[in-house]
Amino acid sequence: MSLRIVVTLVFAVILISGVVSGQQAVIESTVDVGIESGDLPRELNGFDGEIRGLWRDGRVLIGGQPDEPAFNRFKEMGVTVVVNFRSTAEMEDRDRVPFDEAAVVAGLGIEYVHIPLGGDDHPYTPQAVDRLADVLELHDGPVLIHCTVAWRASYMWAAYLVREQGFSLEDAMSRGEAMAIGDLPVEGLLGRQIQVVYAD
Repeated sequence: MSLRIVVTLVFAVILISGVVSGQQAVIESTVDVGIESGDLPRELNGFDGEIRGLWRDGRVLIGGQPDEPAFNRFKEMGVTVVVNFRSTAEMEDRDRVPFDEAAVVAGLGIEYVHIPLGGDDHPYTPQAVDRLADVLELHDGPVLIHCTVAWRASYMWAAYLVREQGFSLEDAMSRGEAMAIGDLPVEGLLGRQIQVVYAD
């Protein structure tokens, strides 16, 4: 992963967190996502079907790309909506995704929402968080959000928690780090940890 992508994502978290002049607004969300603030997301193991990483944080499932049989299991788990953050080009590439995800999900009676993120065509914006917030407001049950390996999904979830649930950036990033947000490559190169902070 290039440093440009990493820097873009770090700034995306800062930009979409809805902070002005370095101060975090107090959020009183009416949307219950079922999170216990003291508990970190829990990895789900032994999942039927193949998926590149899967965690539960409250009623939200955060994961990588599911294979086709995995969507049947999500249906059994009561998932009512799937939110996909992969780009259109990724989803149309049958070497990467050998099935039409939107059609498979719709065929199971699950709502499908595509919020593509990544590249110049699909930048990381506050509007993407708005769309996820709308989905979570409209759906009370389990919701799956995914990308390729849960990296974009973990960043999006962290941004949502800051903007819509009133989490501190540090607490939201800790939840993301418990899933797919790993050490930034530049930390290894510099031999020291980087702290993400709000811009003034």
